[in-house]
Amino acid sequence: MDAMHHSAAFLLPSHLRPSSHSYALVVLNQRLPEFAPLLWNHACVRVCADGGANRLFDEMPRLFPDEEASLVRSRYIPDAIKGDMDSVRTGVLEFYKGLGTKIVDESHDQDTTDLHKCIIYLRDFTSGLDQSNLCILVVGALGGRFDHEVGNINVLCRFPNMRITLLSDDCLIHLLPKNRRHEIHILPKVAGPHCGLIPIGMPSRSTTTTGLQWNLSDTEMKFGGLISTSNIVKDDTVMVHSDADLLWTISIKKFT
Repeated sequence: MDAMHHSAAFLLPSHLRPSSHSYALVVLNQRLPEFAPLLWNHACVRVCADGGANRLFDEMPRLFPDEEASLVRSRYIPDAIKGDMDSVRTGVLEFYKGLGTKIVDESHDQDTTDLHKCIIYLRDFTSGLDQSNLCILVVGALGGRFDHEVGNINVLCRFPNMRITLLSDDCLIHLLPKNRRHEIHILPKVAGPHCGLIPIGMPSRSTTTTGLQWNLSDTEMKFGGLISTSNIVKDDTVMVHSDADLLWTISIKKFT
C-alpha cells in the first residue's frame, strides 16, 4: 500500500520549502495568524470567504506595523471573495472589487458553509493542476463559535480526497482518510510536539501508529471511549493506519 505523505512544510520560508506541492489559501472570518503573509506568498490562488475579506483588510496591516496600512492592503489582494455575503462590509467589498477581485455572491445557497463554497471554487479554478499535490490552507478556521469550527471540520469530511488543512496560531488539523497508510513528516522547528488523532464520523475499530510517545496498536477509538489527545511526537516520522477517517492535529510553534 502506497503511503500518503503529509507535512507542515508550508510553515517554512520559501527557500526551505520542498516544491512538490501547490498551495491555495482561504481566509475565513477569524483572527489572522502571524504567519498569514508567509502562506499568502506560497499560494498560487487566494480566496476570502465572505467576512474573511474584512479580516484581510483590517488585520493584514497589523502584521506590518512599520508600513502604511494602505500600502499593505494594496499588496494583499484576493483573487476572489465568495460566500453568502452576509458578513463582508460594503466598503471592503468595493475596495477589493475596484482592484480586480472577483466577487462570487452565492446568497441563494444556504445549505453549504462559506468554506464549502470556497473549496468548490478552488477545485474548479485549479482543475488544470495535479489535485493530489494541491494543498488548500485555511486560516481563521479555528476559534470563535463552536458551530463554525464543527462546520469547518465537516468540510474536511465532505472532501476527503482533497488536501485541506485548517489553521490557527496554535495548531493545524487535517484529515487522514481511512484505509490508507499515512506518513507524517515532523518539522520540529515549526510544529509539535503535542499532537492528537481523533476518529471523525464513525469509530475506529483498529488504529496503529509509530513515532508517538503513546503509540496505538490495533486500538479501538471512539467518542465515549479512547481518543488520542495530548500525545507527543517522538520521531521525525509518524506512521498512521486506520480503518476509519481520523483527524490529525499538531501544535504550531510560536512565530517570532
